[in-house]
Amino acid sequence: MAPVKFGVGQSVLRKEDDALIRGKGRYTDDYAPSAALHALVLRSPHAHATFKIDVTRARSLHGVAAVLTSDDVKDLGGLPCQFNLPDEPFKAPPYAILARDVVRHVGDAVAFVVAETVEQARDAIEAVEVQWTPLPAVIGLVNAVKKGAPQVWPDHAGNVLFDTSIGDRKAAEAAFAKAHAVAEITIVNPRIITNYMETRAVVCEYDAKRDHLTLTLGSQGSHRLRDILCQNVLKIPVEKMRVICPDVGGGFGTKLFPYREYALAAVAARKLKKTVKWTAERADHFVGDAQGRDNVTTARMALAEDGEFLGMDVDLMGDMGAYLSTFGPYIPHGGAGMLPGLYDVQAFHCRVRTVFTNTVPVDAYRGAGRPEAAYVVERLVDAAARKLGMTPDAIRRRNFIPPRAMPYKTATGKVYDSGDFAAHMKRAMDVAEWKEFPKRAKAAKKQGLVRGIGMGTYVEVCGTMGEETAQVRLDPNGDVTILIGTQSSGQGHQTAYAQIVAEQFGIAPERVHIHQGDTDEIATGLGTGGSSSIPSGGVSVERATRTLGANLKDIAADVLETGAGDLEFSDGAIRVAGTDRTVSFADLAKRAGSDPSKLTASSTFSSADGTYPNGTHIAEVEIDPATGVIRVVNYVIVDDFGVTLNPLLLAGQVHGGTMQGIGQALMEQAVYDSADGQLVTGTFMDYALPRAADGPSIKFETRNVPCTTNPLGVKGAGEAGAIGSCPAVVNAIVDGLWREYKIDHIDMPATAERVWMAIEKSRSQHRM
Repeated sequence: MAPVKFGVGQSVLRKEDDALIRGKGRYTDDYAPSAALHALVLRSPHAHATFKIDVTRARSLHGVAAVLTSDDVKDLGGLPCQFNLPDEPFKAPPYAILARDVVRHVGDAVAFVVAETVEQARDAIEAVEVQWTPLPAVIGLVNAVKKGAPQVWPDHAGNVLFDTSIGDRKAAEAAFAKAHAVAEITIVNPRIITNYMETRAVVCEYDAKRDHLTLTLGSQGSHRLRDILCQNVLKIPVEKMRVICPDVGGGFGTKLFPYREYALAAVAARKLKKTVKWTAERADHFVGDAQGRDNVTTARMALAEDGEFLGMDVDLMGDMGAYLSTFGPYIPHGGAGMLPGLYDVQAFHCRVRTVFTNTVPVDAYRGAGRPEAAYVVERLVDAAARKLGMTPDAIRRRNFIPPRAMPYKTATGKVYDSGDFAAHMKRAMDVAEWKEFPKRAKAAKKQGLVRGIGMGTYVEVCGTMGEETAQVRLDPNGDVTILIGTQSSGQGHQTAYAQIVAEQFGIAPERVHIHQGDTDEIATGLGTGGSSSIPSGGVSVERATRTLGANLKDIAADVLETGAGDLEFSDGAIRVAGTDRTVSFADLAKRAGSDPSKLTASSTFSSADGTYPNGTHIAEVEIDPATGVIRVVNYVIVDDFGVTLNPLLLAGQVHGGTMQGIGQALMEQAVYDSADGQLVTGTFMDYALPRAADGPSIKFETRNVPCTTNPLGVKGAGEAGAIGSCPAVVNAIVDGLWREYKIDHIDMPATAERVWMAIEKSRSQHRM
């Protein structure tokens, strides 16, 4: 059978882009009911302080409808942490909807002001009287675990939430005891501000007759937010709330969580019996939304003389910030499970500590622990190669898990089902012209520049969100509608799901309509996170479409007076194979007769085992030693995503994630003042994001090995670019610095200043 024009594997243009490009997208802030009141949040200017608040004057101002403080929300539950250790459960400190008596980070919310206009709300914010008594604050997890450090929470001594381990300590110790050599590295994975294009917003409408709330907001999943807000915070039946997600301008994990403003808008709307709208300014985002990364890790590899990895031992600390965000503690703990990477390392041990500091809470950000793990192991592998005088590719090739070992169970219990790691590394090296690099380095040196080349090979686990249900129905006009609980925030779900339908029915994507993000219209949904939409939701759509197709053939068989087995789909119709006898989908919709249920089918799929995309990134950089400025001059990616649904969508996902990784490697870092806990990089004037000019032209291709645990063969792809990029870029930088100056380490972000200082320090040491 010839490929379907709009089916799986085709580079179908994104059907959602026409409206977005023409400015016809509908985001939360575009929803502006005329009678809506407007809200702002009063935030703490201190990282740690006690306070007394007086809102009497603010409440008396013209246009002010309400000023909520902790007294007004004292009966609400706090924001919950939805992760705990199975064997060593911990007690999460309270995460109140509004802080009471004590604030624990700059930006901590202390009041919610509602007024007729934003300007009036801002006047009221300034009229709130707060008496602050600053307390000692602790910034940086290394400082937080020092003896005598200020305590964020009295009940968590030493600022440690939990101190646990995974793997086999004794096996690792035995491996190090017999090692020929040991490679060791301590690295910082800096904190990141998870900036997306559209800041968070919420519009809450209250129906007093039904005592019912409707929240319109931009998130990564309407059902999860509804359930947490109703069950954990507001303590009302879920039937009392509807959550609608319109267009969403980016998420990256950070929009998956419930936030204080959603509950506060609901409380205010019920209290005032009016619609309440809140839209975050970018300054709110910097101190009010969960941040990402922030690990300090020491890793060691036990090495045999021939480069074999005998064992691995890791000490990992993750900064949680002042409170536990929804999945916060899971990120370093779950990420640690991927630390063995692509390598056959059975003697493995990792100590994992999660630490409180007086900073904004940390949670999932594109990759959620897996980029952190890949960065550790890939930096360590390069250090091991230097230790033994081996090349980066040779030591990897020596230790890659071979295809014949699949399925392979790692020392942390992950089961890799498929992959050929040496093959995609070789292909990437060929495309990058790795063997010719010395010539390019020599030419650059003649111009006073230093070239470096580095790779990052990676594997990640994704698609483990749980069950996802899709409902597919035939509409009266012959179009097809899909109802599903995933949520697009720019990935292209409208196009991807339409292609799965097109693969079976042969209809154009324009005739397939995707409904997401409405808890009244869609019964269940996990939202989108962990690269799960296609590995889970895609399978559900495919299976439901197949069931609907069987139903339609049954109807068509009666109409065409033939057997269902003689029928085939063709361009929105069903025909008798080898003839011109057809019946259109629209006619079938009319002929369902007494059993309209045949026009709808649903299916549920859970990717409990997860999928394991993997690949190789190769970066080539040029360093100006006079200024420290780094330019990425070549970038190659060869990935294994099992099956490619849409090459165009896939390339967009990979390019976007890679640029986020390049940004982290070269410029992004949330910097807090260690003395008073102020966020120094609190605006775009201070916090650098990569622009188009900061990225190279990326050469991207796939070398897919179908996934054996997923019915579609797919492995998930949304986060992969952000996982392989950081180690590739930093390994390239260190390669150049090591060759010219014997500098074997630099932390992210490798800013021009940091690189220049490292070079000058090396030069001064050699002059002595």
